[in-house]
Amino acid sequence: MDYRNKKVLVIGLARSGMAALRVLHTLGAKLFLSERKEPNEEEKKQLQDMGVTVYDQDMSVFEKDYDLVIKNPGVPPVSPIVKRLEERKIPIITEIELAYDVSMPQHYIAITGSNGKTTTTTIVYELLKAAFKEKALVGGNIGTPLCELVLEHDLMHNSGYYISLEISNHQLVDIDRFRPEIAIIINLSPDHLETMGSLHNYYKSKTEVYRNMKEKDLFLLNADDETLKEYTDKYPIHCKIQTFSLDKDDTYGCIKDGCMYVNEEKVLPLDAITLVGRHNQQNILVSIMIAKALGIDNETIVDTIAHFKGVEHRIEFVREFNGVCYYNDSKGTNVDATMTALDAFDRNVILLVGGFEKGLDVTPLREHLGCVKKIIGYGLSGPRIARDLCEDPLIVEDLVQAVHEAQKMAVPGDIVLLSPTTSSFDQYTGYEQRGRHFKELVNSL
Repeated sequence: MDYRNKKVLVIGLARSGMAALRVLHTLGAKLFLSERKEPNEEEKKQLQDMGVTVYDQDMSVFEKDYDLVIKNPGVPPVSPIVKRLEERKIPIITEIELAYDVSMPQHYIAITGSNGKTTTTTIVYELLKAAFKEKALVGGNIGTPLCELVLEHDLMHNSGYYISLEISNHQLVDIDRFRPEIAIIINLSPDHLETMGSLHNYYKSKTEVYRNMKEKDLFLLNADDETLKEYTDKYPIHCKIQTFSLDKDDTYGCIKDGCMYVNEEKVLPLDAITLVGRHNQQNILVSIMIAKALGIDNETIVDTIAHFKGVEHRIEFVREFNGVCYYNDSKGTNVDATMTALDAFDRNVILLVGGFEKGLDVTPLREHLGCVKKIIGYGLSGPRIARDLCEDPLIVEDLVQAVHEAQKMAVPGDIVLLSPTTSSFDQYTGYEQRGRHFKELVNSL
């Protein structure tokens, strides 16, 4: 698309919105921004320098004429804003699609799923960096918008970068031409009911990651996930497929004899892995499969994995204090993520749950509470979640009190685990702020 003099509305600022505006400004578009919050002084200056017309989010804004709309991932697909623009047949895309559209050809590795995206994206990036040096990039939902990478590395004029890209379902909803070279849906479990309208809409949105892939592209298929099988059957994959499994040894990627195998080749001994939990074995296995598909040698793979210590907020070890270990799993924003965190431990866990009320059914978590000594519920949804899980939870107001009470009851050998099962927006701006606050509280004990 030729963006010069096109009237483009960006909905939602944040980091991805600003990155999209900066890209569009370089392309000569006429820029409009719809944002609920007042931009800070630095943002105001950037917007003014680019000649951006700033609107609020009154519905009258969406009755104006635009050639294109760029939607921030934080704007729900079910919102009246989006519905009205769709009724008016104004094209809507996300920042990911914009970046792809304006860039030269790159090697995109698209990683999505309900859980494990960030850890997998990070491991893949570490492998790419070890093999391809400055040609390796990482971005997307992991923190750095793809449009930001476009500007930093001049992807409009430079090609051949290997980009490990975490993509959320909200970034996939409005995909048009985006086509990764390698893609994976790690797993599917209930999430985002409050923004997607239904589980079907959520699961369907994940399949958009492979919609445009061609015969020579590669999709990694989780042979252990029945829900994923249902949706890939319903929305067929039209590229090369490699299966993987933690339970079977007849898949392309598998675990047997204490080692990870790809295409029947022994690649990595399990004792080289420093991360806890079966889920991390899955994250590492698929990362190795991606590396092998890109021609990265076994020595580089083993050395990279052996030195990988994990990702912040993902079952992150914080500290041992008075014989009690504290773990930060603030990214545990759905039930399946908390199941995964609990399955990583086999001893007395004091579990901290609560946050924004997403309306998720937490009863499936009961089967994973065998290692739990006590549940502490905090925040807006804490009382409901905790009482749905057990008969005698401790209910407190906030995370400060939760950590204080956990410390009082913990004895040497216990584990205090923050894995909230839900998002943080009742008391925090995001899971990152919640996780860092938890670590500050623990480190101040």
